[in-house]
Amino acid sequence: MCVLYAQCGLGHYIVYNAAVTSCDLCLLSPCCSGIMAALWHGYQRLLFRHPWKVQIITAGSLVGLGDVISQQLVERRGVRGHSVERTMKMMAVGFCFVGPVVGGWYKVLDGLVSGSSKSVAVKKMLLDQGGFAPCFLGGFLTIVGSLNGLSKEEIWDKLKRDYKDALITNYYIWPAVQIANFYFIPLHHRLAVVQVVAIIWNCYLSWKANQA
Repeated sequence: MCVLYAQCGLGHYIVYNAAVTSCDLCLLSPCCSGIMAALWHGYQRLLFRHPWKVQIITAGSLVGLGDVISQQLVERRGVRGHSVERTMKMMAVGFCFVGPVVGGWYKVLDGLVSGSSKSVAVKKMLLDQGGFAPCFLGGFLTIVGSLNGLSKEEIWDKLKRDYKDALITNYYIWPAVQIANFYFIPLHHRLAVVQVVAIIWNCYLSWKANQA
């Protein structure tokens, strides 16, 4: 058995046990919090320098993660049955549709309704959920259907079958989340916050959009 020690900073160490595939992390909380703080500050710097690019990359990555969770935990495909092609398609939708469209919408919404009071947050939520969400959801299901090779008639049939259920599920989740998002979160963090919360939602959407 070979044990290697790597200094983590502040006098703490990571202990690697070469006899196993994973490593036992003998870390005190200051070290862990220091690593997380460094990662967060790095993300903040990138977001400040390249806000649009970072938001889009974040959205695409988390949509992809939602598909991985959908395939592995919901559909239980296993590693061998996992469709990498499907995950890549979902990430492409995240990069090219979800990130730009949702990020752009938040900018437009901030211009339409300015301020940071509770009443402003409610107004933004009503516009978001009453106007934007139904259009976005229809666009999402249509784009995924097209990427999956469905014909126009098949896409229309899928929308008639799945759209209503998906929209109702959306209203169970998003109104409360969006009020909190619009009231507490700065504009440049809203897309990231939504996408983190949306990992479960993306999992559901991926499953719904890729149903036969």
